[in-house]
Amino acid sequence: MLSTLKTSSLWRFLNETKALTSTTLSIKKYQHRRRLNTTTRIFSDRYNIILMGSPGSGKSTVARILAQKLNKPSIDIDNDVLEPMWGVKISEKLKEKGSKYFIEEEGKALMTVKAENSIISLTGSNPLNDQAMRYIASTGYVIFLDYPAKGILQRLHKMKIDRIVGQEIGTPLADILDHRQITYEQAYDIRILCEENESPESVSEKVIVALKVLEEDQGYVSTRQDKNSVNTQERTSLGEILLQGLAPDGGLYVPALQIPILSKGEWSRLVNIGYRDRALRIMERLMNPCDLHPSKLRIFLERAYNSETFDNEKIFPVRHLQDNQFLLELFHGPTASFKDAALQLMPQMFVDALRNNEPLNNSSRYIILVATSGDTGSAVLDGFRRHAEGSGVGVIVLFPEHGISEVQRLQMTAMSGGNVQVLGIEGDFDLCQTMVKKAFQDQNLATWLSENGNFRLRYRNAANSITWGRLLPQIVFQVSAYLDLVEQKVISLGDEVDVCIPTGNFGNILGAYYAQAMGIPFRRLICASNANNTLTEFINTGVYDIRARQIQKTQSPAIDILKASNLERFLYHMSDRNDQLVRKCFKELEENQCFEVSGQLLKDIQKSLVGKWCSEAECVNTIKKCFETTGYLLDPHTAIAKFVADLVNDGDVPMIINATAHCSKFAPQVLRALGHKKEIKDKTVSEMFDMLHKITESPSMHSKLEECVKSSSINEKVLKPNYEDIEREIKIFSHKI
Repeated sequence: MLSTLKTSSLWRFLNETKALTSTTLSIKKYQHRRRLNTTTRIFSDRYNIILMGSPGSGKSTVARILAQKLNKPSIDIDNDVLEPMWGVKISEKLKEKGSKYFIEEEGKALMTVKAENSIISLTGSNPLNDQAMRYIASTGYVIFLDYPAKGILQRLHKMKIDRIVGQEIGTPLADILDHRQITYEQAYDIRILCEENESPESVSEKVIVALKVLEEDQGYVSTRQDKNSVNTQERTSLGEILLQGLAPDGGLYVPALQIPILSKGEWSRLVNIGYRDRALRIMERLMNPCDLHPSKLRIFLERAYNSETFDNEKIFPVRHLQDNQFLLELFHGPTASFKDAALQLMPQMFVDALRNNEPLNNSSRYIILVATSGDTGSAVLDGFRRHAEGSGVGVIVLFPEHGISEVQRLQMTAMSGGNVQVLGIEGDFDLCQTMVKKAFQDQNLATWLSENGNFRLRYRNAANSITWGRLLPQIVFQVSAYLDLVEQKVISLGDEVDVCIPTGNFGNILGAYYAQAMGIPFRRLICASNANNTLTEFINTGVYDIRARQIQKTQSPAIDILKASNLERFLYHMSDRNDQLVRKCFKELEENQCFEVSGQLLKDIQKSLVGKWCSEAECVNTIKKCFETTGYLLDPHTAIAKFVADLVNDGDVPMIINATAHCSKFAPQVLRALGHKKEIKDKTVSEMFDMLHKITESPSMHSKLEECVKSSSINEKVLKPNYEDIEREIKIFSHKI
């Protein structure tokens, strides 16, 4: 259980990574982590429930209520341990010893507590003593009662508390609480987001619910898994599904439990905080701390979303476009695409999952093979070179030499790092995919890699848009967009908004669906397709039919998709987790290229989604018209969403349009749409970027993208379309890692 793993590695990790040390350190500290033992129950006679929080947060009162409800003894460290042991009041001891020595004495006293099956209410300063917290945390689960600082200050002033460490030297209470918050953030297993003026009774109910969720959590299940065959004693962890990608039965993994719902008061706590803090509070509600502890997740988020990786301090800002329309700019990451949201975080989670779940020794190393036809390649390369170099994990990306845009090629070939390699293949994307699959089926290659460096090949699970790990960050930025409108006072918390998303594989719009399920009041989820409009047809008719279709190459290639993989998850939820229906639908799709839903399920889908599409001519016209009326330059994918948003806009509520790529990623298409077809005929990509500079600063040019396209460093090998050359390059690359 969690308390077992915390006794050593977790607390060493926390103490040694306060300054955000290297990825390698975080991996080493966790690689002996034990899996969750589902046969051990949280509400057993062994585990303590340990309440932590600021002075004045009501820990003692909540502890007494919990003790009564759960029929457990209650221990208040202040009243039941410290004062009886010292024989004096806390305030007198603090005055006598001073802060430093008081914390030492308090820690020694805490380490004398021998308790099981109890509700323990810590003092506000107990977490300041690392050794004592290591001890007490090893006996159970630490629950952080996270109250709003404003309410705490009001309560403390009203109570006239005079026994808080730091007060004796005149430190302002607000400063004390700020410092304590930093400490508490490193020390909890479960956070309880307490609302403004929330009663102790309500908080105690939240604690019980959170613990029951942790106890009952069965991890993740497949959308095609027969409910009657689920083994309640076998839990599938987050790490396991990140490594597997697809479930063994061909389905997609979803949480076994229902998506958690946050109250309006809890959402209000997330309005005036930064993106990383929002992400932490949302994602920790969607994860079991035994899979990825909040203290580690916090560090991953800090590494993923910062000023070095993103060129906007808001990470994914929301800006007004025109009338009731707002753009969620998802292109401020290093590769100027929404995919950076997941692929700055996923490599860290993936490496962590490898180290915690692979039945190999610590010297094992891994090569991930990825075939790409566009943006995924550069986002994967950047994520792994930033966050996994030195971890023993390397990435090789194969792409069709003449099957991607010049900007995309320059982005990938400008990437440098000891653990990344780019291979251009003289062939199409299907050939690249075939080569990757052949490498995985090559037992001679597998044997050679194992004997020459203890390597294992991994498929593109770390990059694939169907993995649950890719969806988590997409939920976060959809939630954050809504909260930004609240923060900007465009709406009040609880007001409805529409969201319009250019959709191909159904990932971003599924993120919005999950955000809605968590309590974000999205009125309509608007699915915007290009000419590959199978989703539009499905939403409006219930028929998913690709029998007579071939992919049409458009100006918005990221959504040139006929099989929207993540639709399977949506159908699973909309059908009330009907695995039999999901199996039937997708078996028919695989065998007959068609399936159909009808009746109440279709009505529910049409109530949840609006589906419209945009032609190539309409896309071009939208780019031109939007620029002429607003001065803002859209990329073709965002133009698809803008056209559809205009089509369905009733003006009753704000409309959030997902801007999924920076316009300069598609400089030729955008410049042609503006009427510069002749001027760009013989221009290089770098020269086209200069043209865009002169045309608009809305959005501002993407500095990292410019660096890539103007880089003189080209790290690319172009191979003939034969497997032997690729096999040789894999072997050569293995010596770099």
